[in-house]
Amino acid sequence: MTAFAPNDPAADAACVIAFRDITKRFGAITALSGVSFAGYRGTVHAITGENGAGKSTLMKLLAGVFTPESGEILLGGKAVRFGGALGARAAGIATVFQELTLLPNLTVAENLFLGREPRRFGLIDGRAMRERAQAVLDRVGIALDADVICGDLVIAEQHLVEIAKGAVADADIVIYDEPTAALDGPGVEKLARLIAQQKQDGKLIFYISHRLDEIFRLCDTTTILKDGKHVTTRPTRELTRDDLVSLMVGRELGHLFPRRNPRPRRQDPALSVSDFTAERGRPPVSFAVLRGEIVGLAGLEGHGQREILRAVAGLIAADGGRAQKYDASGKVTPLSPAVVATARAGLGLIPEDRKLEGLYQPLSIAQNIALGMLRRAPMASRARIDQDRIRALMGEMNIRARDASQIVASLSGGNQQKVMIGRWLASGVDVLLVEEPTRGVDVGAKAEIYRLLREFADHGGAVLITSSELTEHIGLCDRILVVHDGALVAELAGEDADEETIMRHALMGRPAAAAVS
Repeated sequence: MTAFAPNDPAADAACVIAFRDITKRFGAITALSGVSFAGYRGTVHAITGENGAGKSTLMKLLAGVFTPESGEILLGGKAVRFGGALGARAAGIATVFQELTLLPNLTVAENLFLGREPRRFGLIDGRAMRERAQAVLDRVGIALDADVICGDLVIAEQHLVEIAKGAVADADIVIYDEPTAALDGPGVEKLARLIAQQKQDGKLIFYISHRLDEIFRLCDTTTILKDGKHVTTRPTRELTRDDLVSLMVGRELGHLFPRRNPRPRRQDPALSVSDFTAERGRPPVSFAVLRGEIVGLAGLEGHGQREILRAVAGLIAADGGRAQKYDASGKVTPLSPAVVATARAGLGLIPEDRKLEGLYQPLSIAQNIALGMLRRAPMASRARIDQDRIRALMGEMNIRARDASQIVASLSGGNQQKVMIGRWLASGVDVLLVEEPTRGVDVGAKAEIYRLLREFADHGGAVLITSSELTEHIGLCDRILVVHDGALVAELAGEDADEETIMRHALMGRPAAAAVS
């Protein structure tokens, strides 16, 4: 499929936006180079590629945040330059950003209509605004009161409000930037219904995402960018998962995951959990993680795998049972319900929300990694930071940054994730507990993170993960423990597992004796 269809009158009539030879530079860095393709009304158009491919830059050009050095954007066949986000919005372009843009001291209604408040006699009509906001929330299926202060909402609810902004905007073009990164399953379904309605209404939806399942489920057309250049624009139905990965990063899907090592002959445990109850009312679980292996806790969202991992990590207090850590010599350390004690025992936690729980965003790469070096330092001792070790780790992990002084908040999601891993590599822990290892990370960075976790295990470490991506469990894990309603119901070898088998156990919840051996 070509980027344009100049000899097709029907396609020309449906064309809403066209990019022609777009180039954008930031200093000496060329973010986009000669990008050309078109988008059509009544379609969902995926924009995908690795971090740094130019996806967000291109959409920010469309949203009026940036202006191109050369080339032109055609809206309805006419070249436009917006001169700012307000100009783009006035032209019928709305953006739902990945990062929260809500004002926490305002209500849901006030945030939804910020800058476009209904007025009566020149004054803001608060009643009309609340009624319209509530109607939008109800239509999208978001069970929130329009009068609630946004700062009082949990993060997932705030992201739902961000998505509702896309429904409020009377826009012909709606841009969604990684919209499901912080949503749970029901939230994703609400978004899917909203996008389907917008498509039916004849809008053009640009959908920036790394998630292959979402691209194939939601998107009619897919544009792939690589290193700032346009690779292809094709109907999504003409692509396979392997096609997408290969076009994005130059490797096939099967090559994302490192080779598993044979199961170790010595069954040396690194972590043991016995009759462990993570939450009151849940059944007790028992399992072990051996040195040299990666074990996954898989299951449907909300069935307790996250709570099991967090209770082992000391983030939540277990309701009963025992968790023990073994060092390389076999010495046993009981784990107490405290994160600090868990870390001192040699366990490192990589939480799923790296921005709120994992990293200090305003600090540098070096400062974030250096925290791991302080794991065993006495409280009153002088902090000693090994800058050479930090630089070596950055090279080993392929952290793409100017240098170790770069602020973490300025890094891509994949590089931020590698900084979290680097902190624990610098600390010397030998067990990693990892929630959603590659959430919000592009395909190329996924491969690097999988390699780092496998190398950690190969050097005598042990890894326990939770992940909502079944392909991640199957490709990465040596063993998969399936959780249903808090119970371990099956144990599967990673090399023999498939999505159907995992889902059958997760849905039906038939206990398997092997799971608790």
